[in-house]
Amino acid sequence: MPIIKPRKSLGQHFLKDKNIARKIVGLLRAEGCGSIVEVGPGTGILTEFLLEINTIPTRFVEIDENAVNLLTEKFPEICNRLIHYNFLDLDLSANFQPPLALIGNLPYNISSQIFFKVLDNRNIVKEMVCMVQKEVAQRIASLPGNKSYGILSVLLQAYYDIEYLFTVKPEVFYPPPKVNSGVIRLMRNETIHLPCDETLFFNVVKTAFNQRRKILKNSLKSLMADTLSSEPILMKRPEQLSVSDFVYLTGRLCKAD
Repeated sequence: MPIIKPRKSLGQHFLKDKNIARKIVGLLRAEGCGSIVEVGPGTGILTEFLLEINTIPTRFVEIDENAVNLLTEKFPEICNRLIHYNFLDLDLSANFQPPLALIGNLPYNISSQIFFKVLDNRNIVKEMVCMVQKEVAQRIASLPGNKSYGILSVLLQAYYDIEYLFTVKPEVFYPPPKVNSGVIRLMRNETIHLPCDETLFFNVVKTAFNQRRKILKNSLKSLMADTLSSEPILMKRPEQLSVSDFVYLTGRLCKAD
């Protein structure tokens, strides 16, 4: 059992099972990466196995001072590789050698924000293996036509190939969460830039899913010209569109301008 008290404000649920920790670290490929970065090592259960990697520099980012003190006491060799900082505020390109492979048992309460940070840094984040709330993991890996398909599904799948790897039960955590967790892997695909205005693409996806019960003709009214109103694709709801459909729609909106 961890010797530091989990902080609810940080969404901390510490993994206790070393076999699962070993499995998660073993799923990280990190081929051609310049750095492996663990997000929120906590009590260091993944850290122990990451420190065995000697082919790629490993770095660790932890916001909790108590966890930082525990980690440096438990793993003295980590001192020069541990950054006591909020990962969400960290400049990844300035602190690590890209391309990056990220790994971590992510706090439930900020997992979506972490994924948006990955998107902001998609040109340097090559891979990510992480554990999040099962519902979030399934949503990210979800395909069009499913109720769980949403903003993160489309945006992440535009730039990453995503695999749902396995489910983790609550009893292997301290304290146990009220839901199952899921481990997923994101691998950067070959898309450097989408063949459309990427800023508008993000805006279209977010606007559409923020009113997901409406057909696109109604939800995207503020973004489109009247000349587009007869487009067949606009009679669909957002969960019916693939990434390529959203790219096409974004392109049509640009031309209409």
